[in-house]
Amino acid sequence: MRTAVLISGRGSNLKSLIAASADPTFPAEIVLVVSNVETAGGLQIARDAGIATKIIPHKPFPSREAFDAEIDRALRDASVQLVCEAGFMRIHSAWFAKQWEGRILNIHPSLLPKFPGVRVHEQVLAAGETESGATVHFLTAELDSGPIVAQRKVPVLPGDTPETLAARVLAVEHELYPEAVRMVVEGIAAPS
Repeated sequence: MRTAVLISGRGSNLKSLIAASADPTFPAEIVLVVSNVETAGGLQIARDAGIATKIIPHKPFPSREAFDAEIDRALRDASVQLVCEAGFMRIHSAWFAKQWEGRILNIHPSLLPKFPGVRVHEQVLAAGETESGATVHFLTAELDSGPIVAQRKVPVLPGDTPETLAARVLAVEHELYPEAVRMVVEGIAAPS
């Protein structure tokens, strides 16, 4: 399945998806990486892997819808069938979420529905949770609330800081995201 990855940063989840797609049995091919940040480290990871990249800065656009329309155009021009958000730090318009409904995934560093949004690890620690984790879900217009594809737990350890917890969750994300993509492409997981 022709897949695009949307990023804003270092691209560590992108790297895990690229590694998974190198396996001939993996059912998704990454054909495009789109970033809203020109200096995103993930762009070089994609280029090194021979994957087409496109930079679409959000600031020049007069609205969220106009920015999303440009992303939508890039995805359609590349005949993309599935979109994976991997650290893409923009909230999409309801229009975009509807256009790609059931064909766009996001990964989030908590056990949704707990702790949506940002500063997740700080929230987890402040709440005194004993476990956290990562969630891959279908993206919908409502932030971090779409149908869950897969989750993986990690313990919250005594003395954890947001940084130590984040590192442990990120390691799990790198395993979980390719598994979730496989589940979606192979029809094991579908939006309810």
